[in-house]
Amino acid sequence: MAVFRRPGRSRPAPEPDLTERLAELVEESEQPIGRGPVAEYASEQRGRGRAVVLHAARLLGRSGRTAARGAARGVAFGGKALTDQLVQAAPRIPVRDLATLRAQHPDAAFPEQLADVLVTGAVRASGALGAGVGAVAMLPVPPALPVEIAAETLAVAALEVKLIAELHEVYGTPAQGTATQRAGAYLGAWANRRGIDASLLVRPAGFAALAVGSEVRRQVRRRLTHSSLRHLPAVTPLLVGAGIGATMNRRDTRRLADEVRADLRERRPADRAYWTAAAPAATEHGNSGGPGSEPGPAAAAGGS
Repeated sequence: MAVFRRPGRSRPAPEPDLTERLAELVEESEQPIGRGPVAEYASEQRGRGRAVVLHAARLLGRSGRTAARGAARGVAFGGKALTDQLVQAAPRIPVRDLATLRAQHPDAAFPEQLADVLVTGAVRASGALGAGVGAVAMLPVPPALPVEIAAETLAVAALEVKLIAELHEVYGTPAQGTATQRAGAYLGAWANRRGIDASLLVRPAGFAALAVGSEVRRQVRRRLTHSSLRHLPAVTPLLVGAGIGATMNRRDTRRLADEVRADLRERRPADRAYWTAAAPAATEHGNSGGPGSEPGPAAAAGGS
C-alpha cells in the first residue's frame, strides 16, 4: 500500500521496532540498581515497560484486536495472529554473541555468573511489561485492555526468546544456520521450555528442519494462547495492579529460565575452549545481531 505525503514535507524518521525497544529494556534491566530510591527505579522501569507494550499494541493493530478477542473466547485464531507476529519478529530479535556479552559484563568470570546476570535482567524487564499492563487495569475505564494483554503476551514472548538465545551463547551451544533456521530453533526451544533440539544438528536435513515449520508454529501458538488466557481472568479493573502483574511475569520468566538452564547444563559445548576464546581482552567489537545475523570473528567459539 502506498504512503501518500504532501509535497515538500519530509518523511518522519522511522520509529524503533519492537525488538529494538525490548533489547534496550533488557540491557538496562541487567545493570545493577544504583543507590537511588528503589521505588523511583521501579517507576521508571514500569514506564518503559508500558511504552513497549503500547508499541506492541500499535504493531498488532487490527490483527491485535482479533487476537485479543480470540484469546478472550479461547478461539484458536487469537493464538494464530500472535504466532504470525512473533514468527515475523523472531529473526530480527537482537541477540548478543558471547564476546559482546562478556565485554558488557566483564565481572562475570564464569558461564553461570553471566547467565545469572542475563536472567536477572530478563526477569526485571518481564516484570516491567507486566506492571505496565497491570497499571492500565487499575484505571476506571481501561482502554482496549484485551488488546494490550495480547501485546504484552507478544512482547514477553519475544523477550524470553531473546533470553533463551543468549543463554545458548553462554553455555556454548548456539543455533546455526540462516536467520529463519535459527529463529525456528529458538522459538521451538521457547515453546518446549528447554534447549534447542540438538538432534536436528546431526541429521542430514537438520538445518532445513530448523525452519519455522508447522509443528513449531503449533507449539508456539499453544504457548501464546495459554499465556493470553492466563492473564485475562486476573487483569481486570480493581482486582490486580502493577505489582501483581509484574509478579506474575517475573515468576513465569524465571521458571522458564531455570528449566532451559537445567537442560543446557547437561550438554557438552562443541568447542570446550569457547569461553576463553570469547574473553573481552581478545575482542574489539562484539557482534550484536538477530538470531540470523552473520557471526563475527569475536564469536569464535560458536557465536551466533
